[in-house]
Amino acid sequence: MTQPTFDYILRLFKETDEKFKKTDKEFEETKKLIREVSLATDRKIKEVSASIGKLGNRLGDFIEDAVRPAAVRLFQGRGIIVHEVQQNVTVQRGEEGLEIDLMVVNDSEAVAVECKSNLKIDDVNEHLERLAKLKRLLPRYAGFNVMGAVAAMVIPDNVARYAAGKGLFVIGQSGEDMTIRNDEDFSPAVW
Repeated sequence: MTQPTFDYILRLFKETDEKFKKTDKEFEETKKLIREVSLATDRKIKEVSASIGKLGNRLGDFIEDAVRPAAVRLFQGRGIIVHEVQQNVTVQRGEEGLEIDLMVVNDSEAVAVECKSNLKIDDVNEHLERLAKLKRLLPRYAGFNVMGAVAAMVIPDNVARYAAGKGLFVIGQSGEDMTIRNDEDFSPAVW
């Protein structure tokens, strides 16, 4: 067996060096491609999330549109005379704001209704926070007995019990009609 020469070893190092450079270049191109695919995927995820959010808002609007005409019948059936139903009541006072999907009003009582497609406990808690600041941000209701309600297409039983336990009317679909799901002897919280 012959001993490798210096030139032979040098040539092997150069070939190896060229192969490393080629591999590095391919690796950088692969990293660039992965980055581009990742950015494109992130964009698609954001687009899909935005579309889902818009769909959820549309379903919430659908519930508002179903509850609004039924509100007079529903609340008069519970002894609350209704003079007007206001949709999308918004107020901004300084840094604080408030939006109520529906306000069912007479001369001394108001029911603030939050409409969702799929009601969750967090939605109930957020509505309770709105109710706690409603009279301060909407002072025209300061002398009113303000009550709260939540309405949705999908209302899990545990969420309905939680909302009712917090003193809120719970409005959902029953067949083709909207109904108040609270028991007849339910007494709403008053803010």
